Amino acid sequence: MATAPDTGGLPEGLLARYAEATRAELRHYLDSGSPAPFLDSLLGEYPSRGGKMLRPSICIANCCQFGGTPEAAVRCAAAVELLHNALLIHDDVQDGSDMRRGLPTLHASHGVPLAINAGDALLFTAFQPLFDAVRPLGAEVAQQVIEATVTMARQTAEGQALELGWRDKNVTDLVEADYIRMALKKTAWMGMIWPAQLGVIIGSRGRVDPDRVIRFGHFLGVAFQIEDDLRNLSEDPGYGKEMNGDLYEGKRTIMLINVLAAASVRERKRIESFLALRREDRSEDEVLWLAGLMRAKGSIDHARKVAGAMAGCALAEFEQAYAGCPDDDNRAFLLGLVRWIFDRK
Repeated sequence: MATAPDTGGLPEGLLARYAEATRAELRHYLDSGSPAPFLDSLLGEYPSRGGKMLRPSICIANCCQFGGTPEAAVRCAAAVELLHNALLIHDDVQDGSDMRRGLPTLHASHGVPLAINAGDALLFTAFQPLFDAVRPLGAEVAQQVIEATVTMARQTAEGQALELGWRDKNVTDLVEADYIRMALKKTAWMGMIWPAQLGVIIGSRGRVDPDRVIRFGHFLGVAFQIEDDLRNLSEDPGYGKEMNGDLYEGKRTIMLINVLAAASVRERKRIESFLALRREDRSEDEVLWLAGLMRAKGSIDHARKVAGAMAGCALAEFEQAYAGCPDDDNRAFLLGLVRWIFDRK
């Protein structure tokens, strides 16, 4: 794991409270009142598999930091979690992933068509709690929430397009700046920046510029993604996906970009030939060879250093983003995220 700045412990009690409040809202919005065969059981499957509710908690904590209450933000938090799970379903289909949170992916269990439909339904369901949250706050606040959401949606789609396009076209001439740009769009914007912005808008009732949390969320999200990529290569990834799944999928990680640059001509040709294969044609022997080459060339150690540097930048940006905010458990939670992304179980 990367070396992160010491930011103290994460207030687990606060995270647990915010998680439970979000789950209660999810149950409310997932209960349509009219049974739908081949849909209802699928909608609740990913949310029921656990997860720490990190993104909803970021939303609620930001709301409290900027003058609001947990109750004011919990519907936005539910919208964040619903959308997150919708994108997980779609991502798993696009990536051809087999496992999610320690169990078979939705499309592996129910087929691609039903899985995509369930993902669509979760995405549309997310609109309702978002609208319910902003309705009492007036048109100006609602407009800010909509604008932040539209921006996030575009950024996330652009990031996913980059990741998928690089694999589809077998792009092998990437540099680290390309990866960081992709991670900012695909991971940081939806996972860190948007939930924080919703909290800022709701908590301040539109009086605080939500852009103040972008840079903190940017560096935190990129560090989070690099750490996820590193865990995928470990024997115990700790997040319920198959070991070396990113290599089987041909994902362009910092480790892959680095090893391509460090490889000999012969090694590079072998890597490029491997990446040109379909997922189902990539053998375990070749995957293990590539993982070993990453270790031998120092690509994994390099990625840890980059993740640590991103965490350090996030820590510096935290002081700017939350200057003047209350020194309470919500602040400690947000600050603690900088280390938590490396220590999480």
